[in-house]
Amino acid sequence: MAEPSNITPTSQLRKRIEQLGLVVVRGIEEIGYMFRLLYEALEWVVLGRQRQQPVRVSSVFSETMQIGIQAVPIIAILCFSIGVMLAIQGIETLKTFGAEAQVVLGIALSVTREFSPLIVSILVAGRSGSAIAARIGTMLESQEIDALRVIGINPVRYLVAPIMLAMLISLPCLVILGDVVGLLGGAVYTKIDLNLPLSVYFDRTFEILVVDDVMQGLIKSVVFALIISLVGLANGFQVQGGAEGVGRATTRSVVMSISLIVIADMVFTYFLNR
Repeated sequence: MAEPSNITPTSQLRKRIEQLGLVVVRGIEEIGYMFRLLYEALEWVVLGRQRQQPVRVSSVFSETMQIGIQAVPIIAILCFSIGVMLAIQGIETLKTFGAEAQVVLGIALSVTREFSPLIVSILVAGRSGSAIAARIGTMLESQEIDALRVIGINPVRYLVAPIMLAMLISLPCLVILGDVVGLLGGAVYTKIDLNLPLSVYFDRTFEILVVDDVMQGLIKSVVFALIISLVGLANGFQVQGGAEGVGRATTRSVVMSISLIVIADMVFTYFLNR
């Protein structure tokens, strides 16, 4: 005869509350760790020369090449495609009201305020954020980071600060590229569908756009750059479990970065457009 179970509804509820509490505590600890990395990196950037251990400019350039320059082709292709897609959807929607020419307004504002920073950041998160987590995690598991500490090199100065600076330089530049290419994509399709000359299209675009529209996307890109770099670095430095742990950290880094980017974008859009 089976023994009666000691699990009661009250104990199950208590267990679930405890599990939820553990998740919340771990989340707060991880956020705190990210802010600690940010603080230490900024401290090394500002005070590194006084400590005779400056952040190496060559490392920043190297990271910028990997994060920014090498991402230019794929970002140009995708942003051009987004511009064409917005033109197609905008023209088909506005045909109902006989206002196809107003598609220029929709493309200009959508690309600069929303789509360029969002698409570029998601692409960089998948491309570079995952690479950052994998690289740091592999170095941690192979004890290279411990070796840096042993020979007197601070890992935050040597690894974190260059990556963060490179991301802060690269992402706004890529967003500006995305703005230009996205608007060009809209112009090309508008020329094909509505026979609107490119010169007229861009004249209308520059009449519509103001500095605040472009700055909105650039402000977002700075925040998204911090999210991508901090999430990738934090996941990399917390790798456990060998190669399998590196894989988990890489996947988690991409998922977390994209989720936080979309949430942050929603918050920014709400407050910047009120």
